[in-house]
Amino acid sequence: MRRLVLPFLLIAAPVWAQTPPAPPRADQPRQDQARPDPRKPELDTMIAALKLAPNEETAAALEQRIRQIWMQSGSPAATLLMGRGMRDLGNDADEEALDDFDAVLALEPNLPDAYYRRGLARFALGDYSGALADIEETLKREPRHFAALQSLSRIAEAREDFRGALAAWKKALELSPKTPDGEERLKLLTRKALGENA
Repeated sequence: MRRLVLPFLLIAAPVWAQTPPAPPRADQPRQDQARPDPRKPELDTMIAALKLAPNEETAAALEQRIRQIWMQSGSPAATLLMGRGMRDLGNDADEEALDDFDAVLALEPNLPDAYYRRGLARFALGDYSGALADIEETLKREPRHFAALQSLSRIAEAREDFRGALAAWKKALELSPKTPDGEERLKLLTRKALGENA
């Protein structure tokens, strides 16, 4: 009997190997799809409050809390890697930071802030094209990402695209009108984009 079973298994194995996996159930999100973020209600409230902030101090506190929510919106492993990447950036270990954010995106391919942080690392390394691509990916996933718009403005300015820098900064100020030093930068970019008499 054992002699009959083994040849049967060997013959049947290729059929089993070709059997397609069962499709995911409707209540199971695919890995490449963004999971619902339980922090979204708080984030929506904070962003609404940011638009109405009465002064720079309040705006700065709200911006800080929103950035924390964005950074912690992934899995625990992704959040740990995000923190390590930010420490690396702060210590001018930009290559290591890039590796950290690559690892985050391998775990969480739809996490807007991971693209944003990787864009910062690429910008620090002088890869302006890569930085711009990551900022675009950030804004596709979270159009209200004022920090990405602020960075987009700075990247455009570094490339001497002053009109682009001004446009991005204006969009950032629509989301956070009381951004610390926001109006001063707006005036500076307006002069650079439109001339000294603007």
